[in-house]
Amino acid sequence: MKIDWLKPLLGHPGPFATVYLDATRGDEATAREVENRWKGVRRALAAAGAPASIIDELEESVTLPTRMPGPHGRVLIADEEGVLVDRVLKDPPAVTKGLWGPVPALLQAARAADESVDYVRVVVDRQGADLTWSVAGGHLPYGDAESVEGGHDVINKVRTGGLSHKRIEARAEDSWERNAEAVAAELDRQVLDHRPELVLMTGDVRAVPLVRAALTKSTDELVVEVAGGGRAPGINEGAFETKVAEALESFRERRRESVLAEFRQEQGREAAAVTSLEDVVAVLSRGQVKELILADEYGQDTELDGRTLWVGPSPLHIGSSRSDITDLGVSEGIEELPATVALVRAAIGQDAGLTFSPDGSVELIEGVGATLRWNDDGTPNEVAATMSGDDARLRGEMV
Repeated sequence: MKIDWLKPLLGHPGPFATVYLDATRGDEATAREVENRWKGVRRALAAAGAPASIIDELEESVTLPTRMPGPHGRVLIADEEGVLVDRVLKDPPAVTKGLWGPVPALLQAARAADESVDYVRVVVDRQGADLTWSVAGGHLPYGDAESVEGGHDVINKVRTGGLSHKRIEARAEDSWERNAEAVAAELDRQVLDHRPELVLMTGDVRAVPLVRAALTKSTDELVVEVAGGGRAPGINEGAFETKVAEALESFRERRRESVLAEFRQEQGREAAAVTSLEDVVAVLSRGQVKELILADEYGQDTELDGRTLWVGPSPLHIGSSRSDITDLGVSEGIEELPATVALVRAAIGQDAGLTFSPDGSVELIEGVGATLRWNDDGTPNEVAATMSGDDARLRGEMV
């Protein structure tokens, strides 16, 4: 999954306020519960030393409803310049928290990314389409849909008979095609600009295939059709949104499995994949990592057995000891961070992705692995545990 949207955090010196809370708003009573949760977070941030100006900025964002139905959470990160991250979590966090410290809670923000999909929703009819881009962790559309109209207005066939009927029918079909081409051209342009992971398309059963036929191959490969949507009134919104949610969940599963399948393959070949904390730190420091893989438990606000790593000013400055950083000639900006925070920071800095691995899906020593952009003679190699109990044995040997 992409975590490049977290990259601006690396240019901020901190300290940071991080908030994650249950943002569920079902009715007036639960809306008050969100406000009460925020009041508790506000007190915690103030007690930890966060400036009132930063807390007030967070409050302005937190009190705005997400408009997302059902249980969900939210993660926000802010510094003295304002709110830097505001993402929706598919599930509420187990504990609502407000933290103030030298580094943001990158792991929670990364979990939001794992649950999100960058997508555009395209609702098509024979005149044009409405395009809506996702935000807030890929769970919500924002603002009003952008309409694209084809401009050809002979839309409906009529039952008149004879040559007149055939001419009108041909003109109508030609209008559908020209309008579809206009929609496709605009969608191609926006996809090239915004590079979504997914295009969800719905609408008129005749117009959808016409639009797809006019798309470039690269855009059409992103399209997943979702039945039940439309531009006209009378759509069963609840049923359609359920189908959208199912399509997004299916994409998330495919995206995760694609990464894990590559890891298994490269691990089996003893090639472009590594596992264990030591080896992952080594390849991160060389800028080799394509995708950082963490055991799912580390996405649940759990640390790597309390372990820490050392980092310097550059995201490639990462090591197991302070001397690993000073040996690079670095003397300032050296910090000791929780291991998972340091790993995610380094991954963000080299434009790597991040995937959380469900229990039992791949063999990870110490719950950490990576797929690589390249491997050479300097790449560490650690054959994965293959027998029950091996992972625990290796963990014990390396701790």
